[in-house]
Amino acid sequence: MTRVLRPLIERTTWRRWSHLVVGGALLMPYWFVSVSLVSSLPSDEKAVKGLVMLLLLPGAAVFVTGLVPTVRLLEGSLARELLAGPAAALVPGPARSWESRFRAAAWFGLHLYTGVIVSGLSLAVPPMAFVLLLAPAADWDERLLETWGLRDVSQWAVPLAGCAALAALLAVIVGAGAGLSRLAPFFLGPSAAERLADAEARAVRLAERNRLARELHDSVGHALSVVTLQAGAAGRVLDSDPAFAREALGAIEESARAALEDLDHVLGLLREDPSRTAPQPTLKDLGRLLEQTRIAGVELDAEVAAEVADVPAAVSREAYRIVQEALTNALRHAGKVPVRLRLGVAGERLEMEISNPLGAPAGAEARHGGGRGLNGIRERATVLRGELAAGPDGERWRVRVSLPLRSGT
Repeated sequence: MTRVLRPLIERTTWRRWSHLVVGGALLMPYWFVSVSLVSSLPSDEKAVKGLVMLLLLPGAAVFVTGLVPTVRLLEGSLARELLAGPAAALVPGPARSWESRFRAAAWFGLHLYTGVIVSGLSLAVPPMAFVLLLAPAADWDERLLETWGLRDVSQWAVPLAGCAALAALLAVIVGAGAGLSRLAPFFLGPSAAERLADAEARAVRLAERNRLARELHDSVGHALSVVTLQAGAAGRVLDSDPAFAREALGAIEESARAALEDLDHVLGLLREDPSRTAPQPTLKDLGRLLEQTRIAGVELDAEVAAEVADVPAAVSREAYRIVQEALTNALRHAGKVPVRLRLGVAGERLEMEISNPLGAPAGAEARHGGGRGLNGIRERATVLRGELAAGPDGERWRVRVSLPLRSGT
């Protein structure tokens, strides 16, 4: 008994019923316009043409209306809020293809015509059932009962018919609402092309977030590593070598200013503010990076070929960040040890190698640092279809990167 009465007290049942009633109400203007057109026909044509028009005109008008892209947005929002069940997962949006428009138009017609049937039953059945329930207490005219064939029917069977009518109405409401909830994702959900476009958009957003994360990690992370070493070096020689301490403090100021510029650039990208997106450093700016590393107390042996200044801009930007991250890793995990940098062009590829003595801390990134530095280098190399090799080589930790100067090489 509880299972039978449960749909009667559930909110979902009546939310779906309201969705159906809205559909019936939306069909009325189309019906009234069709009736007006039929009434204008000559009386001898109303019998046939009028019936055809009343059957076809509303349906055609509803279908044409459903082709409007915004109808899918409105119907999707209404279905998600009122139908619940599978329809609750809908992401409403306007139709972006003719396939989506046709499916939305079919749904619009299904909603309106199902709604008008349920609305009509909701208006007719309850009053009829109320009369049947009160039948035993009323004094009916014998001629009326005989006309309806109810003269020999038990007076207590009539209320049962009223209860059956109400139960049937409830079953229609529950069944129609559940059916529309299951069908809504098919008619109002995204098409295959829209799902592919959404997946591509998500991939683009993810790639952009990863790029911004790499920019912050490489630029600000390098600056903080250099500043930490420079500040420590300045503190140790502040009394014995004031000139070097002043030079270190100046380098700290320059590193911090460069980090702020990089941070401002990334924030400008996040805010989509063109005025805040400063040009990114390239290999032409490598001299300042190497000088900052030397001021931090690192013995840096760098050989940079002159032709690297002429590599394509995209390769130059990524190569600068790769060198920056490799130097940061050396500073962070090996300390102030001698670092060797080789950077040049061989054929159609940019070749770079950064190495430092392999002590206990040198491989710490792979064990404790989470690998974010090497992962960032690998991602940058992969974007340009380059190659990365990193790991211990004898007594040194060596990072080799080879980048094609042009796509397809």
